[in-house]
Amino acid sequence: MFDYETLRVIWWMLLGVLLIAFAVMDGFDLGIGMLLHYVARNNEERRVVINSIGPVWEGNQVWLILGAGAIFAAWPDLYAISFSGFYFAMLLVLFALILRPVGFKYRSKLHNIYWRAMWDLGIFIAGLVPALCFGIALGNVLQGVPFYLDDMLRDFYTGSFRELFNPFAILCGLVSVVMLIMHGGVFLAIKTAGNIQKRAIHAAKICALLTILLFAIAGYWIVFKIAGYILTNDVSHIAASNPMHKQVMLQVGAWINNYKNYHALLIVPLSAFIGALAVLLLTSLRCYRLAWIFSAIAISSIIMTVGVSMFPFMLPSITHPEMSLLVWDSSSSQATLTIMLIASAVFIPLIVLYTGWVYYVLRGKVTQDEINKNTNAY
Repeated sequence: MFDYETLRVIWWMLLGVLLIAFAVMDGFDLGIGMLLHYVARNNEERRVVINSIGPVWEGNQVWLILGAGAIFAAWPDLYAISFSGFYFAMLLVLFALILRPVGFKYRSKLHNIYWRAMWDLGIFIAGLVPALCFGIALGNVLQGVPFYLDDMLRDFYTGSFRELFNPFAILCGLVSVVMLIMHGGVFLAIKTAGNIQKRAIHAAKICALLTILLFAIAGYWIVFKIAGYILTNDVSHIAASNPMHKQVMLQVGAWINNYKNYHALLIVPLSAFIGALAVLLLTSLRCYRLAWIFSAIAISSIIMTVGVSMFPFMLPSITHPEMSLLVWDSSSSQATLTIMLIASAVFIPLIVLYTGWVYYVLRGKVTQDEINKNTNAY
């Protein structure tokens, strides 16, 4: 159907699409979890907030599963190194994500203020930890991950859990946190009314400003402080997935070379600023659905900025740059990528259609009266 080189680029783009879909669709769930204590001041208000995402959060997580599955099947070396290197961080994310369904289900089992407060805290942690850890992971990828490959292409991670929390990675984590709070606040503006809606709009505006500010600081850091990676020989013609056949050098500001060569790509980071600015304007004009779309554009653009800046690098090695993983040398076989592409062409549209139908059925605001009438509400 496609030649090997084209298939690799297609799957690089598909991986980006899946990661963006997770950030956009499950991102507002995480953002609402982080906003729970701010926008909802009593149990009734918190029930409204929780039920605004209660029917959809499980379906939104399917994009995380698809993204992890795509990495496993299409980029096995990337999966092996990243999941083993970030093992403890992944465990933190997993434990945090487990808190969310347990918190939703258990908080209403006992009519005790301390019981509910404990599970509300769990829901907050379940929003904050994944958002922060995913951003920190991207920050470390941009700087390079300490790993190397031996003669048999076995990977060895040489870093530590503590080293993941470096200043630039923490900055990227904060970008992730504020952009998802912005996203969650705009979603609550659509689904709620009254005091909850007012507080959510206020939080969304503040976090839109913080997204602009922190993203600009991260961009300055990438251009003037961080050593990016440059491929010094052409390996795109090599068919075999062998990361040992290339030469790489480090250079401060190298991550902007793709923008210098293709000026049209500048629309990607610019769209992040435009999207966040549009959230500020549209929430003031009470155009909340349109604001949510621009919030999604801002999130998508921030993630795409990372991918576009790094291409063709998938996972750079800070200790052995010549062993970095590229789009060209770390994928599965051509047959595997072809079969997966056919399966994706069938099932991803079905997931999109079903998700759209669910949101159409569940359109409208969540009110306290509706929750009291519905015995299945959280």
